[in-house]
Amino acid sequence: MAETSNDTPWTVMRLLEWTTDFFRKKGSESPRLDAEILLAHARGCQRIELYTSFDKVPEEEQRVAFRELVRRRGEGAPVAQLVGYREFYSISIRVDENVLVPRPETEHLVIEAIDQIKGRLSDRPSPTVLDIGTGSGAIAVAIAKSLPKTQVTAVDISLTALDIAKWNVENLKLFDRVTLLQSDLFDGLDPGQTFDVICSNPPYISQSEYDELPTTVREFEPRGALLSGPDGTEIIARLLNDSVQRLNDGGQLIIELSPMIAGVCKTLAERNGGYKEIHLIKDLAGHERILSMQKA
Repeated sequence: MAETSNDTPWTVMRLLEWTTDFFRKKGSESPRLDAEILLAHARGCQRIELYTSFDKVPEEEQRVAFRELVRRRGEGAPVAQLVGYREFYSISIRVDENVLVPRPETEHLVIEAIDQIKGRLSDRPSPTVLDIGTGSGAIAVAIAKSLPKTQVTAVDISLTALDIAKWNVENLKLFDRVTLLQSDLFDGLDPGQTFDVICSNPPYISQSEYDELPTTVREFEPRGALLSGPDGTEIIARLLNDSVQRLNDGGQLIIELSPMIAGVCKTLAERNGGYKEIHLIKDLAGHERILSMQKA
């Protein structure tokens, strides 16, 4: 990206057009959006402000910052890591290389949890929720922000992930309703502690799937938050077995999973014997993404 070409200045519009084409050739699924987010970040403005600035030439310092962002994105770094945040359930969530970038598909898990609490569990004065493998805390804060009477416990085995989650909890002023705890699934919780809803976006990628992931995921996001084991069902099986005794009567277990293992996981839940009303929920692409069930 040279400073000029045929004496044509690098306006906002020209930068966006060049970068969009560059990202498209690199295989980005959203090249224009990527370009806009990175340029807005380099200019220190809102993305919508770019649309009234197409003819403006960014300052030298902004162009230097933008070129570096474009270079790193071209190498595969996720946009969310480059700018330090990701929009999730209409909330700005801070992220870095220690946590998964929140995906739109995970919003279906949040919606299911909220629907259960507002609907079937609405008689509980202060519903309790456990978010297992919280990472950035996206699920926990989205539920807590949407349901002011809810108390959320969010656990993760990674202390570096919990540091990011703590930032998000404090930034949203939810520290009085979201408790963070280091724990491998239930191991760090009090033995008798139970919940109305347990939800989790656990590692569910099999080794063969992991090897085929895009570079932007495989090389830039934490392996431990993605890879479950040879089959992809290993951690989900643990969740299904251990959650029964951690749910209050009539409590709900909600798990995000890969469409490739959805049928297998539903069968595991049915064979467990501790659940009823077991059903799969599809994402916007029509893929079975969420497994939800009630304690029998």
